[in-house]
Amino acid sequence: MKPEHFGVTEDGQDVDRFELRNRNGVIVSCINYGCCITNILLPSASGHADIVLGFDDTTGYESDNSGQGAFIGRYANRIKGAGMTIGGRDYKLTQNDGANYLHGSLSKRVFTAETESDGTVIFKTISEDGEDGFPGNLKITVKYTLDDEDKFTMEYLALTDADTHVNFTNHAYFDLAEGIDETIENHLLQIESDVFLEATDDLIPTGKIIPVDGTPLDFRHQKTIGRDISSDDKHIKAGRGYDHSFILNLPKTKAPILAAEACAPNGERSIRVFTTQPAIHLYTGNFLDGTLKGKGRVFTRRSAFCLETGHYADSPHHPEFPTTLLHPGEEFHETTVLQFGF
Repeated sequence: MKPEHFGVTEDGQDVDRFELRNRNGVIVSCINYGCCITNILLPSASGHADIVLGFDDTTGYESDNSGQGAFIGRYANRIKGAGMTIGGRDYKLTQNDGANYLHGSLSKRVFTAETESDGTVIFKTISEDGEDGFPGNLKITVKYTLDDEDKFTMEYLALTDADTHVNFTNHAYFDLAEGIDETIENHLLQIESDVFLEATDDLIPTGKIIPVDGTPLDFRHQKTIGRDISSDDKHIKAGRGYDHSFILNLPKTKAPILAAEACAPNGERSIRVFTTQPAIHLYTGNFLDGTLKGKGRVFTRRSAFCLETGHYADSPHHPEFPTTLLHPGEEFHETTVLQFGF
């Protein structure tokens, strides 16, 4: 697998594109800018269907503010007040979501990249002490692999030289119907979760865990994404649709567990999500407003959805949540697997 030149950043860095293929005709493309997944092509009657949004060139990804296909860190999701305390010391984080912190800046850098004989692409970088306000020099490794069982594996590893909070995810925007419908509301979705995190109007967890039973957030049995998306329920109204973290049912294990399954309206294509992480965040593209364009499409409201595996939002302020604190000498290691059906 040889890298292909994809473009040059504004500051003159070369961006390369890597293409992973399997014997069944699945193709996953990614670039070393933000470890972005640019294409996921599944075999179809017309040749291939691209099931993720994205851009045609480096400029598109540099100017993007929605995280299309990107690796997210240092801390995926929100941290209240853009601040946290570690070991009695206060840290001020980047304030980029109203008064809060959201996602961080790792999606906006060029990673080093290398390939292995099995087709794995390995991206590496060092997030320096103080970046986005976080303490510690953080050595980060991201691995992407596609196998012949149509499983695409995203593996995240990190080491630190100071106590720091870490939470990684991928922010791919899926549309399994490849734009045939105006929105993804007719997609079918099931999430392996009995509870979700209650959040405030600015989408910060209150710390309360709410049963999904009897709410529009009940995806324990397959239903269309749009069935309850316009509900008057206060949780739905706060996010202008789905923008919620679901706590997964099964205990955290070393092996990835089934977290969710999404299907195209006609059932032609599907994704099963497996993860070692304790939660999955469903985002239904509520803030896409038509200003972004790529690969011949306009990204309009609810034209795609994200299934972001990770830890809970705002964990630094909630000691009762699974910890995201990483200490020197420990290794952060989480895995998420997408299994494609077509």
